[in-house]
Amino acid sequence: MKIIILAAGQGTRLRPYTNDRPKCMVELSGKPLLHHQLDIMCMLGIDNKDIALVGGYLQDKIIAPSIKQYRNENFAETNMVETLFCAESFMKDDEDLVIVYGDIVYKLEVLQSLLNTSGDVVITADLDWEKLWSLRMENPLDDAETFKTNSMGFVCQLGKKAKSKDEIQAQYIGLVKVSAGKIKDFINFYHSLERAKVYDGKNFENMYMTSFIQALIDNGWNVKPDFINNGWVEVDTVDELKLYERMGLFKN
Repeated sequence: MKIIILAAGQGTRLRPYTNDRPKCMVELSGKPLLHHQLDIMCMLGIDNKDIALVGGYLQDKIIAPSIKQYRNENFAETNMVETLFCAESFMKDDEDLVIVYGDIVYKLEVLQSLLNTSGDVVITADLDWEKLWSLRMENPLDDAETFKTNSMGFVCQLGKKAKSKDEIQAQYIGLVKVSAGKIKDFINFYHSLERAKVYDGKNFENMYMTSFIQALIDNGWNVKPDFINNGWVEVDTVDELKLYERMGLFKN
């Protein structure tokens, strides 16, 4: 198995905490977000040589000496998908690939569940999303995105602006697994996408990960949900960070 952590973003909504460090090095409960993740991976027996990180903004401030690092030189003008494929050479067709956002923290069982779920592409999704969203904002629909499955149980839509809670079965949290044997197809699909096309209002370089996953679905890929109930947070704003600190989340 290979794991790629996406940590190139500037974290503008976390300023002033990100004035002197990248988002993944902002601390929650006394520990950088990145180190929360690396500790969980270590507890699951994942070797550091199988973990890579793609940085960008203030990458020299990232403290992770034992894992391989790649760089998105265009971090200020690109988004998650472009960041991921900066580490294309780390992907191996005979090993599962796990893609992780650098600004989330989760319990061991969340990652363990993803690793234990089989499927060509598997994405972690929180069924109990509204509890966290209600803490983060006054109106959960302000930030929640669509997430629907079809009669076969595969994801058929995600990542769109939700008009009602009926369009939200769960919330994608930023954890993806691509199975061994499908990595080459996954890479080829990325390179086959039309560069001039607009994806959910964004150009190719700024495509959201959810838009990329939706493109896979629209082209016949089976994307399986791994449903969880809480056990994770996304640290996106100063208010969220302060909220989680007050709640005492993810203290050792």
